[in-house]
Amino acid sequence: MSTQSTATRMTIAKALNAGMRAAMERDPKVVLMGEDVGKLGGVFRITEGLQKDFGEDRVVDTPLAESGIMGAAVGMALRGYRPVVEIQFDGFVYPAFDQIVSQVAKMHNRSQGALKVPMVIRIPYGGGIGAVEHHSESNESYFAHTAGLRVVTCSGTEDAYWMMQQAIASDDPVVFYEPKRRYHERGVLDLGDGGGSLEDAPHALEDAVVRVEGSDVTVLTYGPMVKVAHAAAQAAELEDGPSIEVVDLRSLSPLDVDVIEESVRKTGRCIALSEAQTFASITSELAAHVQEHCFYHLEAPVLRVGGYNIPYPPSRHEEVFLPDLDRVLHAVETLLAY
Repeated sequence: MSTQSTATRMTIAKALNAGMRAAMERDPKVVLMGEDVGKLGGVFRITEGLQKDFGEDRVVDTPLAESGIMGAAVGMALRGYRPVVEIQFDGFVYPAFDQIVSQVAKMHNRSQGALKVPMVIRIPYGGGIGAVEHHSESNESYFAHTAGLRVVTCSGTEDAYWMMQQAIASDDPVVFYEPKRRYHERGVLDLGDGGGSLEDAPHALEDAVVRVEGSDVTVLTYGPMVKVAHAAAQAAELEDGPSIEVVDLRSLSPLDVDVIEESVRKTGRCIALSEAQTFASITSELAAHVQEHCFYHLEAPVLRVGGYNIPYPPSRHEEVFLPDLDRVLHAVETLLAY
């Protein structure tokens, strides 16, 4: 007797949509909120069709006021709902910064654990789409630095689907960064025999995952840069060059330090890779942690590859600003020269 395959090819955008849909079907307290998320389905169409299927009470088109959206979401979360808030673009989050840092992140601690704020803040982030100012930022370090928040980011279809549901199910507030330049890239989603229950998720929300096995250099990265790191590993392999291990962090706060340390101790060399400026960034934290905990295993200093310490440039210059395969391979060569 033949069995029907549960695997399908899907874009990251569709997987995020499917993840929210599954969460809404599972829990009637899940509510989506944001600018144009309803009738339009979001500027990137990530929430397309959800208002039609779940109604205007559960997929709410809000005014253009990020602070107001966030404040309303905090109140709903305290009353037992699980709001999923969309910030339309990364650079639009700053009007809501006070609410996130002063209320969302601190409410649980301030109440000595009596109150929970189970909400997800969705932020499309990063460059590479030819956008104007405020539309291509990588500001994840602000929120990873803020105690009380989980900060996660997906890099592919499978993670987009599962991590979105796990974030919504979490009793902690989660800042969910979505790599907008990767929205329309396809991957395989296999729901398995369980049909997509949360117990079937291949990884916990806070797990890092080794995407490419290697023996000479570890590349620690996340979100949109996972594809770049993977391409660098493939290019090196084709040229009989160094063996590059690619670790997808997935969770930026907390970090999965066990996977990070195990990889670096194996290879002895480490590159921290991100689109964000390297100064006071996630890559800074990675470099510091590896130096502290893997010092006697290192064959060379930890190198960081990222954006330059300038405001995000006009779109015609962004490919110079963004790390690419050549910059990663140059860092690899530098490490091996020690």
